[in-house]
Amino acid sequence: MTAILGSLQNAFTIAAAFIFVLSVVVFFHELGHFLVARWCGVKVKAFSIGFGKEIWGFNDSHGTRWRVAWLPLGGYVKFLDDDSAASTPSADALRNMTDEERSGSFHLKPVWQRAAVVAAGPIANFILAIVIFSASISTYGVKTLEPRVGAVLAGSPAEIGGAKSGDMVLEIEGEKIEGFRDLQRIVSTHPEQDLKFLVDRGGTQLTLTIRPRLTEHDDPISGKVKTPIIGIQISPDAESAHRDVGPVEAVKLAVAQTSNIVTGTLGFFVDLARGRQSADQLGGPIRIAEVSGQVAKFGFQPLLQLIGVISVSIGLLNLFPIPLLDGGHLLFYAVEAVRRRPLSERTQEIGFRIGLAIVLMLMFFATLNDLPILKKWFF
Repeated sequence: MTAILGSLQNAFTIAAAFIFVLSVVVFFHELGHFLVARWCGVKVKAFSIGFGKEIWGFNDSHGTRWRVAWLPLGGYVKFLDDDSAASTPSADALRNMTDEERSGSFHLKPVWQRAAVVAAGPIANFILAIVIFSASISTYGVKTLEPRVGAVLAGSPAEIGGAKSGDMVLEIEGEKIEGFRDLQRIVSTHPEQDLKFLVDRGGTQLTLTIRPRLTEHDDPISGKVKTPIIGIQISPDAESAHRDVGPVEAVKLAVAQTSNIVTGTLGFFVDLARGRQSADQLGGPIRIAEVSGQVAKFGFQPLLQLIGVISVSIGLLNLFPIPLLDGGHLLFYAVEAVRRRPLSERTQEIGFRIGLAIVLMLMFFATLNDLPILKKWFF
């Protein structure tokens, strides 16, 4: 009975944390679209968190239906002349509009206004992340752990590169290393690439070449995964420092943290295309749910940090130039701006179908990677 109750409690924690994390991220993404659309005079028919049948909703004074649906895997803002939740244009609606309705049409607005509305969603995600990170940094300050090498594993890239216990890492590829987290961040985004480490060894500065190696290991969330390692442990004598941070510096650090997530994600996809990263790190809603549940056990502040990270990731993903995503719409608008006329309805329809196929394939592949998590849940 105790085991059953524990399993039920764990399932509830995972579900509640997942719905909370994804709903916050989706709400602010769609709120970005919504606010700029209103500013541009676009009539919004619906603002939905989730897909499918409505659980709860209401109409505001502008006629927008605010709704919560039963499937919490995203959301959408639907404009007056949209044919679907993906904001594809409805030709019939455009042809049969009155003059008053045409003034509130999204697809009849100038191309710069449509682009602004579409870009506002991902931008809102980045702003949300910066607000969360800066608030966390202002509240808790900055803690750094001295990047001093402890044990060096036998046969590891660090040993092959000449690293020794007691080395202080000063720079990697010319980037100053403030703490051990900086070292971990750079190593994790440069698999199978030679990195120049500038280290201090007993007062003498040396340059070492270390090549992070993709190594398979057991991950408590995803099962067996491959990640880049160099084979060092932090020194038990490494000093830690804590300092309070003012609001202005907190924002600067938050912007830098957001930028690191963006560059790290883009670097991952580049390395994935080159075969230098493992595709088993790609995950979908199941992995987000598992991570959310695990992080929620550590408290509300870590959960907020996770919201910031996922918000950046979703904002960036939506900017990929894939039809159906925000980036695909922006690509169409860029072509329209150059041609001075929109693409034909047929071309856009084909583009959206291709985009849908790509998104479905990515979701299928991510779900395959998440099967070990499902196995852990049920068995």
